[in-house]
Amino acid sequence: MPVTFTNYLEQISHNLDAHDGPRLAYLLRVTGPHVKDLLREFKNPTLQGLSRYQGAIESPWDEIAIRYVLIAHHIAKRRPNEAFKEHTAFINLFYRFLSTTSGWTLPALFAVLRDLKDLAFDADNETQSMTCTEEAARVASKALTTCITDRTSQPAESRRWGVYYVTGLIMKLYFRVKRISLSKNILRAIDANPDIPPLSQYPRSHQVTHRYYIGMLDFLNDNLAKAEQELTFAFYNCHLQMRRNQERILTYLIPLRMLRGHLPSSELLGRFPDLDRLYSPFVAAVRKGGIKEFDTALDRAERKLLELNVLLALEKSRELCLRGVFRRAWISSSKGNRMPIRVFHAALAVSGVELPVEEVECLLANQIYKGFMKGYISHEKQMVVLSNVKAFPKLTERANPFATL
Repeated sequence: MPVTFTNYLEQISHNLDAHDGPRLAYLLRVTGPHVKDLLREFKNPTLQGLSRYQGAIESPWDEIAIRYVLIAHHIAKRRPNEAFKEHTAFINLFYRFLSTTSGWTLPALFAVLRDLKDLAFDADNETQSMTCTEEAARVASKALTTCITDRTSQPAESRRWGVYYVTGLIMKLYFRVKRISLSKNILRAIDANPDIPPLSQYPRSHQVTHRYYIGMLDFLNDNLAKAEQELTFAFYNCHLQMRRNQERILTYLIPLRMLRGHLPSSELLGRFPDLDRLYSPFVAAVRKGGIKEFDTALDRAERKLLELNVLLALEKSRELCLRGVFRRAWISSSKGNRMPIRVFHAALAVSGVELPVEEVECLLANQIYKGFMKGYISHEKQMVVLSNVKAFPKLTERANPFATL
C-alpha cells in the first residue's frame, strides 16, 4: 500500500510516542522505500507549498517531515548541493528534539548523520571541492556536544552511548578534507568528560572505528608502536564481511608489521587484490634481500604510496633488505665472527648497489645500532666483529624495533 504524506506523519508521531528509535531511523533515511511514494504525491514540492502541513504533528517534527520531502526531491532531480543544504536545515531541526530526549533517539541520529556525510560527499564530488564536507563536520560536531552533555538521562539510556559513533564519523570527515589535526579537539573533549563510559563498553563497531582513527593519528605522528597496537585491534575485531574496512586497515598495518619483521602471507594478500599489487613486490624483495628490486618497486609505486601516506614507513623496510644481503655474505663466509668490511661491500655490489666503502661502513653501523646484527666495527682494522650467538637475530626478536627508526 502506498505511503501518503499523511501516513508518513502518522508513522513519525506513533514512533515518537513509542520511543522506537530503529523505526524512526528507518523513516528518516533518505534512501527508504517510502520516498518514492512521497515523490509521486508531490511532483514539484516547495517549502511554501508544504507549509500547510505545519502543525499537523508536534514541532519540530512537522518541519522535519517537510524538509525530508524536499531533500528527497533534490536527490531525485540529481541536485546534490541543494539536497545537502536542505539536509543541513533538516538535521538542525532534529537537534532541537535530540537535546530534549534520551538515548533511544540514537539510531535516528546515526541514520541522519550517515545521510549528511553521503550527501556532502556527493555534493563535493560534483563541485570538485570540500566545502560541503567541511560543513558536514561542523554540523556533526553539534551532535557530539549534545551526546557528551547529556546529564539528565539514566546511565543506560544516555545519549553518551552515541559519543564514539559520532566521533568516528567526524574524524572520517576530517580525514577526507585533510584537517586531521582537528581530531585532537574531539579527543580532548572526550578526555575532559570522565562520565563517558569506557570505550570497551560500546558496540564493537564503534570501538573498531575509533581505534582505527586513533591508530591513523599515531601513524601520521610517527608514533608507530602505538599505531600498530591500535590498528591490530581494529583489524582483528573488524567484521569479516567488511572487506573494504579490512583493506583500509591493512593498508597501514602491513608496513608497520613489516618493520617488525612480520611479512604478510600470500594467502592474506590474495584476499585483497589491490594490496597484493601494491605490497607483493616489496615483500618479495625483503624475502630475498633484493635491494635493487625494492628500490625499483619504490620508484614504480611512489605516487600511490605518497597518496596513501605510507611511503616513509615503507622506505624504512629497506633496512630488512640490507640485512638480507649482509646475512647472505656472512653465511657465504662460513658464519665467521670476524669479517672484513670489503666482504659486505662486495655483497652489495653483487646485489647491484655500488657504494663507497665508507658508506658501507655506515650502513653496517646502523644495522648493528638497530639490532639487525650483533657485534661491533673496528674502523682501524676495517673489520666487523660479530657475536658468536645470534649474529643476525630473528627480525621478530629485535627489542623495540620502532624506537631506532
